[in-house]
Amino acid sequence: MFEETERVELKEIYIPEIKKEVIAFANTYGGIVYIGVTDDGQVVGVANTDETLLQLTNALRDSIRPDVTMFTQTELLYHGEKAIIKLTVCEGTRKPYYLGDKGLKPSGVYVRQGASSAPASEDAIRNMIKLSDGDSFENHRSLEQALSFDTLATEMQTRNIEFGEVQKQNLGIVTSDGLYTNLGLLVSNQCKHSIKVAIFQGTDKSIFRDRHEFGGSVFQQLTDAYQCVDFYNATKATFEGLLRVDSRDYPVDAIREALLNAIIHRDYSFSGSIAINIYSDKLEIISLGGLVSGLSIDAIMMGASQPRNEKLAALFYRMKLIESYGIGIGKMMSAYGAYPIKPSFDTVQGAFRVTLPNVNATTMTTRESHQQVMDYLATHDAISRAQVEVLLNVKMTRANAIIKEMLELGYIKKSGEGKNTVYCTC
Repeated sequence: MFEETERVELKEIYIPEIKKEVIAFANTYGGIVYIGVTDDGQVVGVANTDETLLQLTNALRDSIRPDVTMFTQTELLYHGEKAIIKLTVCEGTRKPYYLGDKGLKPSGVYVRQGASSAPASEDAIRNMIKLSDGDSFENHRSLEQALSFDTLATEMQTRNIEFGEVQKQNLGIVTSDGLYTNLGLLVSNQCKHSIKVAIFQGTDKSIFRDRHEFGGSVFQQLTDAYQCVDFYNATKATFEGLLRVDSRDYPVDAIREALLNAIIHRDYSFSGSIAINIYSDKLEIISLGGLVSGLSIDAIMMGASQPRNEKLAALFYRMKLIESYGIGIGKMMSAYGAYPIKPSFDTVQGAFRVTLPNVNATTMTTRESHQQVMDYLATHDAISRAQVEVLLNVKMTRANAIIKEMLELGYIKKSGEGKNTVYCTC
């Protein structure tokens, strides 16, 4: 009459391991546990039903998280004079269910495989969390629950913001049932993600100079990465008469906004790191995830914003690290002021790149370009835009920009119209 199957478990007596069977059924498709029946289906009965029911009820209530009792039902069945306990377990809606003293890891989470219960893999646990908690990574229950928040607590204290259990729950760091979320993981000392900085000699990756990697809370990563980039952000001194003018390679406001953009908007479901590459002529910041579905580069340039991590963005806003959503790109552009070259933005599936040009390298390149054109005009009557492209080995957009700069500086004058337009020093 009784046989163990994918949805039936037989136990001769009550043992604490029954909790694993209950968890496995709740995490899969539900099932029934019979207590008082041997593995081969023989009914032996339960000697003390009241005591056994109490043990079972206490185990389900005290040892399994989240609360599984609403998905279970116990009843007594009689086979002749022998009583057995039938425990019916329905599939739960707050998967994964786990042993409270083990946590959200394979040793605490079980699933049904055939006629036995087995530990779930980490991937299976993540999938259950995603199905239960939705698509928002920051709202998912964290697999790591042993978290500490020294850096965040210090940042909060600096800004005179309370940071207790109530605030953690209001911010989305802790769920209503006391579990840390992935947002909690990101802002904790135990954050699994990192920022990697690579420094190269020249304009490509052929000669490598140095590397750094920063971990810990995303707030600590922000501070460490900014200080690292600032160290390599050289200052160039020029003189206007007797007045010394210092110019950093990269406007500090642009660096700050680019770092904040990468940290707040990256897709943390990817395990890779934010990459910062520093060359002699540019600085690249590459974050994972690309643009949020439905947004385009043009929409971003117009000021449209849809944070991928809304609670993380809200926390940065509360910490006064950002002023509002959708202005970061504009602030990067504004930081370059009257410089002829501006930041550029590229997106592909799964990644977003911000490129900040080195203004000192750009200034030198611009001056050299002007001189090359002037040297050409010293032996020629005029030069066309197409000839500028060939002379400087640049594309049409850059050639037009150089011509415009030289016109504004009075180095050259325009002659002719349309296709017959040329430029000369006359």
